Amino acid sequence: MFMGIAMGNFIEMLLRFLHFFFGVMWIGHLYYFNFTQGTFLNDAEIAAGSKTDLRRKLLPAALYYFRWGAMWTVVTGVLYWSYKAHTSGAGFNVFLQSSYGWTITSGMILGLIMWYNVWFVIWPKQQIVIKNAEGLAKSQPANPDAAAAGARANVASRTNTLFSIPLLYLMGAASHFPLPVSERTNYCIFWIPFLLIVAALEWNALKGQTRKIMTTIPQVVHFGILLTIIIIGLMFAAV
Repeated sequence: MFMGIAMGNFIEMLLRFLHFFFGVMWIGHLYYFNFTQGTFLNDAEIAAGSKTDLRRKLLPAALYYFRWGAMWTVVTGVLYWSYKAHTSGAGFNVFLQSSYGWTITSGMILGLIMWYNVWFVIWPKQQIVIKNAEGLAKSQPANPDAAAAGARANVASRTNTLFSIPLLYLMGAASHFPLPVSERTNYCIFWIPFLLIVAALEWNALKGQTRKIMTTIPQVVHFGILLTIIIIGLMFAAV
């Protein structure tokens, strides 16, 4: 029995460690792209050739670790979530209605949306940008689609930065800030507005404008903090 408990604890700790490790790789690169690289590329005083070299040489390597960090963060996260739900001994429905299950699942939804943006928006659009930079380095004509692709990737990346703020809160709060759930808890008070708000922000990342909102660091940080406060408020309104 002791060996079984020890093995279970080891599996849980291993999954948690791997989730943290790949999560740091993913979010670290996300913040690099938005807080550091974005500032460099938006500086009008930096020569166009330097920006082209960055897109040709640095961007592909950074995007490799970025997208695979996202992939393995999600894989280990889903495995960890499934393991916790399975070992709770109460079934998935009861697990989702527990303080831990409710909070961690909310964070996981944000993480899955961010993963989708990485693999199906940011990475494909950045491939166009990289190919265009390679062409420019060879004195080929600029690809007219590159600017729009870069702008869409930027909005998706900014949206991921926004989502990362409540995501990190929810991941920490799951274990360290339990909610006083009870039989009177009305989960619809949380889930309906939460999903609608997140869906609206994601729609803007995929189909919305690319020049006005969710395009600057101050905007996404302020919106991210606001969304975190809203999420906390909805959770306590529900309980």
